[in-house]
Amino acid sequence: MKLSALIAYRFLLIFGGFTMVWAEPSFARVDVFTAGTEGYYAFRIPTLVTTLDGTLISFAEGRKENLRDPGGGDIDLVYKRSLDQGKSWSSLMVLDDPGEKWAASNPASVVDRTNARVWVVYNRWEPLRGGANSKPNTTHNTTWVRHSDNHGKTWSPAREITHQVRDFKDWAMTVIGPGGAIQSQTGRLLIPASMGWDTYRILVSIGDFEGEVLFERSFVIYSDDHGESWKRGELVRTLTDENQLVELVDGAIMIDARQGSGSHRWVAISQDGGQTWSRPRPGQTLPPVATSIERFSVQEGSRGRNRILWTGPAGPGRLNLVVRVSYDEGQTFVGEKVLYEGLAAYSDMSILKNQTVGVLFERGLSENYQFISFTRFSREFLESPSHP
Repeated sequence: MKLSALIAYRFLLIFGGFTMVWAEPSFARVDVFTAGTEGYYAFRIPTLVTTLDGTLISFAEGRKENLRDPGGGDIDLVYKRSLDQGKSWSSLMVLDDPGEKWAASNPASVVDRTNARVWVVYNRWEPLRGGANSKPNTTHNTTWVRHSDNHGKTWSPAREITHQVRDFKDWAMTVIGPGGAIQSQTGRLLIPASMGWDTYRILVSIGDFEGEVLFERSFVIYSDDHGESWKRGELVRTLTDENQLVELVDGAIMIDARQGSGSHRWVAISQDGGQTWSRPRPGQTLPPVATSIERFSVQEGSRGRNRILWTGPAGPGRLNLVVRVSYDEGQTFVGEKVLYEGLAAYSDMSILKNQTVGVLFERGLSENYQFISFTRFSREFLESPSHP
C-alpha cells in the first residue's frame, strides 16, 4: 500500500511550484504560555499536535511553585487550542492535576488517522519523587493516557498503563517523550519513551571526558489496537533519554535521542515498528537537550522531495533555535535557518493543515523559560537563500 495513500493527512506532498502560504510573511511568532501568568510560576516541556480538522493543541507542564522538574514542586499538565493555524490561542485549560505536590509531566500526543481520536500519553509522579529518586517496584512514577474524540475540546478520564509500559520490578521509571509520537503506515501508534533504573546519574572521569552520565535508555511504546492496549519494545543499545520518532519512506522507524553524556546525539533504526533497533550511530553534535524531528514531505514518482525537519538550539548551549532539513532520510541535515536568536531550549513540531510548519518552543529574553512560543514557516522560508 502506498505511503501517500495511508498518510495523506500528515505527509501531503509539496510539489515544486505549489505550496499553500499565509497572506502575511511566512515567519511569525506568538507567545502561547508566559511565566508568571494564569496561576503558574512557569511553563516547560512543549508538545504540539495538529488534529484532523486542523485544530492545533499545545501542551505544557504548568509548574506552580518553581522551575524544578518533578520531585521539586507541584506540576499540572495544561493545554491550549488554536482554530486559526496558531495566530491566536484559547485560554488555558488543565488536562491533569494529579493532586497537591504531585507532578504531571512529559506529554506526547498523536492523532489516530483511522478515527480522528487524539491521544496524549504522560507521566505522574508522587510528591517529592522525580527521576533522581524514584525506585523500582513502587508507584513513584506512573504512566497514563487520555483521548479526545472532538479535537481536544474534552478528554476521557485518565487511564493508567504503567504495568504495560514499564518493567515494574526492575525499572524505577518510564519517562514519556516529550513530544514526537507518530502513527506508522501500518496504523501502529508509537510513543517515544525512556527508562531508568535505581541509579539515575553519576559523575565520571574517563580519558578526556569528565562530567555527568545519565543512566537511561530509550525505547518505544506502541499500540496496534488504536490505543486499547500498549506494549513496549526493546531498549536502544546506548545511554539515551529524551527522544522523538520519525517514519522513513520505506516504513522503517528512526529514533533521534538525547545523549546520556558526550557531545552528540544518537540515532537508531527499527525495521519492525519499534520492537527492535539497529546498532546506534552518532547523530547531530550539540549539548544534551530535547529536540524535535518531523516528516515534512514525501516524494511520489519523479515529483516532489523527501524532507525530514529537525529543530533544536544551535548553541552555544541553549541558545539560537534553528531548523535543519534532511533530503536523505535522516542521514544528514543541511540548510540551517534561524527561528529565534536568543535563549531557546526544548521544541516540538507539527505540520499544519495549510502545509506550513508549526514549532512550539521554550524561549527566553533575560533568562531561560520565560515563554513557550509558537512560530510557523513555509517551505519557501526553509529553502530560501536567506530568510527575511
